[in-house]
Amino acid sequence: MAAASALAEAAREVLLCGDANAKARLAREVAARWRAGELATGRAVPMPDRPNRPARPELRLPRDMPRRSFKGVRGRIALLHSLAHIELNAIDLAFDLAGRFAGEDMPHAFFDDWIGVGDDEARHFAMLQARLAAHDAAYGDLPAHDGLWQAAEETRHDLIARLAVVPMVLEARGLDVTPAMIARLEAAGDRESAQVLETIYTEEKTHVEAGTRWFAFLCGKRGLAPEAEFHRLVKKHFRGALKPPFNRPARDAAGLPPGFYEPLAGDLPAAEEAS
Repeated sequence: MAAASALAEAAREVLLCGDANAKARLAREVAARWRAGELATGRAVPMPDRPNRPARPELRLPRDMPRRSFKGVRGRIALLHSLAHIELNAIDLAFDLAGRFAGEDMPHAFFDDWIGVGDDEARHFAMLQARLAAHDAAYGDLPAHDGLWQAAEETRHDLIARLAVVPMVLEARGLDVTPAMIARLEAAGDRESAQVLETIYTEEKTHVEAGTRWFAFLCGKRGLAPEAEFHRLVKKHFRGALKPPFNRPARDAAGLPPGFYEPLAGDLPAAEEAS
């Protein structure tokens, strides 16, 4: 990687990397440099409107994507591929957050958290790639949907909106749906893939917790009521529905009380899922 000396510059390099495997490796290298104290927080630098992407997979609108299936090896490959695509986007979302908002007056621990999230997402992508390889497949073999970056575009000018929509809505949704995926993979006899999803599920709770905690921090700093501000921002910036059933125990463990999300269930116009 280029010898970037500031966090935002290094984060920008992650977003501009167009090879999926190289992006994951670079993300982990940046995280290691940050932990080693080799990168200064510095100032924000212009971030790309969209991250660089490999030539494959073909990106389609969410409505044009085939339905996922757990039936047979092909169905499991489709599931693992879709999850790898989510994790690749999550790498970019984490590093875009850290780099785009590097100039914000936030504690050092804030950047520790989001660089740590980006490191986790890169490791998750590599784990899913390994499971695809075990099925004689790889990321890029199937089409993927192009709706995941919409959350970043919608919230590019406001850190508190980014926290509300990405960790507190999109990642929290992962807490709702992942246990059923784990159970179905177990039932299909794919224990190795189920174990990968168990790791992701456990670590995603910490991502939601970080988002909720820093959202509350910013609300306190700005004199805002957290629940009311969350409702306002989600209605403004999230084009989709908060879909029950909610995994309340996991959300509680992540510090996300039902008063945040339950009042929004069914309030938003029906749309394709964002993740």
